[in-house]
Amino acid sequence: MAEEDDARIRILQSLRGKICEAKNLGPVSGPNRQRDLCTFCTISLDQEEVFRTKVFDKSVSPFYGEDFYFEIPRPFQCLSFYVYAKSVFQRDLPVGKVSIRKDDLCKYSGKENWFSLHPVDPNSEVQGKVHLEMRLNEVITENGSVGQHLSVRIIECQGLPLISGQNCDPYATVSLVGPASKTCHVHLQVTRSSSYSKKSHFQVEEEDIEKLEIKVDLWNNENLAQDVFLGETRVPVKILQNDHIHKAWYLLQPKGNGSKSKSDDLGSLRLKLTYIEDTVLPSACYTPLCNLLLKSPDVKPISASAAHILGDICRERYEAVLPMVRLLLHHNRFVPFVSAVAALELDNTQEANTIFRGNSLATRCIDDMMKIVGKNYLAVTLKPVIDEICESNKTCEIDPIKLKEGDNVEVNKENLQGYVQKVFSSITQSSSSCPPLMCDVFRSLRHLACKRFPADPHVQYSAVSSFVFLRFFAVAVLSPHSFQLRSHHPDPEISRTLTLISKTIQTLGSWGSLSKKLVRSTIVLANINIVSQFLDEISSNVSKESSGLEDAVVLKEGEVQKRTQGKKRLGKKNFKKRWLKVTNRELTYHKHKGKEAICIINVKNIRAVEKLDESAFNRKNMFQVLHSEKPLYVQAGNCVEASEWLEVLGQVCRCNEGRLATFHPSTYSGGSWQCCKSLSSSAPGCTHCTTTMLANLQLDIDCDRETERIFSLLSSNDTKLQDMEDACASMAVYQGPQREQEEYSKFTIQEPKETFQTLKQLRNIMEELRRQHIVRNYTIAYGSLDNPIVGKTS
Repeated sequence: MAEEDDARIRILQSLRGKICEAKNLGPVSGPNRQRDLCTFCTISLDQEEVFRTKVFDKSVSPFYGEDFYFEIPRPFQCLSFYVYAKSVFQRDLPVGKVSIRKDDLCKYSGKENWFSLHPVDPNSEVQGKVHLEMRLNEVITENGSVGQHLSVRIIECQGLPLISGQNCDPYATVSLVGPASKTCHVHLQVTRSSSYSKKSHFQVEEEDIEKLEIKVDLWNNENLAQDVFLGETRVPVKILQNDHIHKAWYLLQPKGNGSKSKSDDLGSLRLKLTYIEDTVLPSACYTPLCNLLLKSPDVKPISASAAHILGDICRERYEAVLPMVRLLLHHNRFVPFVSAVAALELDNTQEANTIFRGNSLATRCIDDMMKIVGKNYLAVTLKPVIDEICESNKTCEIDPIKLKEGDNVEVNKENLQGYVQKVFSSITQSSSSCPPLMCDVFRSLRHLACKRFPADPHVQYSAVSSFVFLRFFAVAVLSPHSFQLRSHHPDPEISRTLTLISKTIQTLGSWGSLSKKLVRSTIVLANINIVSQFLDEISSNVSKESSGLEDAVVLKEGEVQKRTQGKKRLGKKNFKKRWLKVTNRELTYHKHKGKEAICIINVKNIRAVEKLDESAFNRKNMFQVLHSEKPLYVQAGNCVEASEWLEVLGQVCRCNEGRLATFHPSTYSGGSWQCCKSLSSSAPGCTHCTTTMLANLQLDIDCDRETERIFSLLSSNDTKLQDMEDACASMAVYQGPQREQEEYSKFTIQEPKETFQTLKQLRNIMEELRRQHIVRNYTIAYGSLDNPIVGKTS
């Protein structure tokens, strides 16, 4: 049973951050060495590109401002950021790169840092690992002397790069090298991928063992073209023990003679990075902590609850509230909890016009809730008009100081008013699409505000408008890329237009502003009834079904390689570029973005979505969509894209009738399935399908992972927990002047005894979780597939 539990331990990785700006970019490599070419940035995991910014106009110090977030679906060794320039012939020319080893990411986590750009040398762009078997035996030579016999075998290689979109055809050269001053015998063995069982043999003198290294070079066989260097590794002979077989995975390294040009000449890149790695234990380990957190809404006062304590000790860490919000949402405990913390905040609010304006626990919780639950609501409401604004690119500048030569302020004002009216109308006509959970929260806020300020007739509206307009719609208009409404940060001119629209929407939606300007503005007078009706509708007691998913909502789209149906198994021409799009209703692919669909698959007809073995078509990052007709075989651009497609498609079809229990991870060709060799094309699958959570599409939450995040946050704030516990103990027994409480004002402690009890429970649970981590802590052996040895270079 213990072995089964250990198998359920998961290592989950994610990366969040921002490519901020570059400074003093140097000349690019290649024949065109202009300093003012248009540039863009990419992110790579071990040389596999997973993110790309848009191209920015000519500047040696461009401001990119591109946010990124993705789950990392596989082990990796190095994270790299590249700056490229577009030449006059539209070729991508490398300017420089920043490479950070995985083990060093924690040094930069959560902070902005400037990194010097280093040269991009083709010989340094390597990835992959090689599995070696080595043995050193003592032998007696023909003349009777004692010598050493060394044998080296390459077992296999993994993670080698794609060459022209396909897996490469690698071979290896194995040699024995020593210092230049020492003459030694060097033997060369060429090993093709089809004959990796062959061994390289060397005779070694006893006195040379300390000085010699086994050198393995990997190359890609290019047939007619020049072979491509893939990487090398060096193993000191002295680590081998006599008559002992040494097997280990080694990470390939760049060529030792790569260029050493100065990095100072290439400029620098400002990055903000947050890398998170969670070791998630089996569910049973998290039950006590999860239950304690879920009891929080019932604790009186709410400040003594575990969830409130977490928010209290992590005030300066905005992201700390997110895992707690997700956990409460999944278990339908969010509304009572946020109602309780909102009531606590209102008790400390003295004026109605400042209601929910600060960065409190209540506002942070509701902000995160709206981003999670309201994602599709935003897409339905704002995406069409945001797309129009970004693509039509009309000038809307009305500030005389910022006007460009030739601009007409009256035309600009008319453009701005037109955009504002479209956005405003889209919002105020969207009440039927507002998710029920958001309506429940708004209804609670409205009731609490009226109870706290009964003499103010406007407070019931300002309590809701401060969230839905100021913190939701206006923020999404201002930064559409952060809410997945646009793929990239907008151009400066469009960004300025969005800023002006956002400010106007804040004014039109702010009930405090509206109520004070009734006499002054006819525009406000015309819109106030519209706003009040909208706020009434999204915070009413009328129960309604969510219509946020009734309209076709684009969940993901992008360019892929699609396998042509009915063609031979292998061949480059069998794959074509297609634009793949999935909504909550259907999966379609198109010749190009914006073109009519070539094929439409109703998501209700999808029976499974699974990975495809690389060997099926000799391609990486492939998946298959199994539906009522022939399987759809698709290759994503990289491992992150493939993971996202699998997740989205898996969720939209998770409740379909007739879902498959098993599938074939390879293809049917040559009269049999390549995975299990079954002869019948209709043979049941040989591998169990991936299980998906039966959860709301918008709330697909991994509770174990969220609880582990909370445990990590509590552990990293252990000192504050102890300070809070000491404060409770002191306040409960101290009979002196009230100034004692001022020393602990950084904590919210209403009932010291209740808070102290919760803290004791938290500490006991955390201690047990730490013990579980230690008991189940398994160290991945150095030299294993998941933890390869970092190979030496010359």
